[in-house]
Amino acid sequence: MYDSQPDRKGFTATRSVEPEPRLYRRTAEGEYVLPWRDILQTLWRRAWLVALVTILCTGVALALSLMQTPVYEASAKILVGQGRQDQVQPGANPNIWAPDQLTQTMVEGIKSRPVADAIVQELGLQMTPEEFLGHLRVEQVPKSQFIQVTYTDTSPERAQQMANAVGEVFPKQVSQLNPSQTALFAMAWEQAGTPTAPVSPKPERNLAVGLIIGLILGTGLALLLEYLDDRWRSPEEAERISGAPTLGIIPEGEDSRGKRQGIAVG
Repeated sequence: MYDSQPDRKGFTATRSVEPEPRLYRRTAEGEYVLPWRDILQTLWRRAWLVALVTILCTGVALALSLMQTPVYEASAKILVGQGRQDQVQPGANPNIWAPDQLTQTMVEGIKSRPVADAIVQELGLQMTPEEFLGHLRVEQVPKSQFIQVTYTDTSPERAQQMANAVGEVFPKQVSQLNPSQTALFAMAWEQAGTPTAPVSPKPERNLAVGLIIGLILGTGLALLLEYLDDRWRSPEEAERISGAPTLGIIPEGEDSRGKRQGIAVG
């Protein structure tokens, strides 16, 4: 943009005027700042866009939640331990395991293929041991010798059945070990109940995430459109953005097609 001003001899000199970016203001030091008042005015003027994007994102999150198949979890607890040293038969290995070491060893034993294979065969399941282990989560209860076994499935009854099956089969396998070599034991301590609510999907959480994402995207889109909008809404805004004074205004009028047009001359 150029600004024409007469010199002392009456000749008109033309100099280049660098326009200010929309949404930015130039300070006295020549730096650009982003006034919060202009941001709020922009968001208020484009509130419909922010609301539309937010509604769309929230609706997508709700639709995805409704399309997902509910998944249930059932958990059982197994107590593991080792008999006292004086209970070990003569000639047996007298090694006594540390509680944490023993519990972690039992955790790995539950997650092993032999245990999964025994459960699949005992229940006559139409799945491989690997598929069974893919739905199984085994972890030690902190600072204890309890092991929590959790099974996930789309059926709450089947999830309960599988978790309790682990609590029944694993102690049997431990008891089959030669007692002259080890005094380990495992027992089903707490049976799994039938889950009443799915753990996935979580519509409330998904709606909250969709709402937050919608607000962020809507706000960003509104500010981007405002930044790219090169229309001048008033003579004052034209002067501020262009950096040149406004010499006159041609009022709006209708052209031959009935459209209203107007222009500010600077």
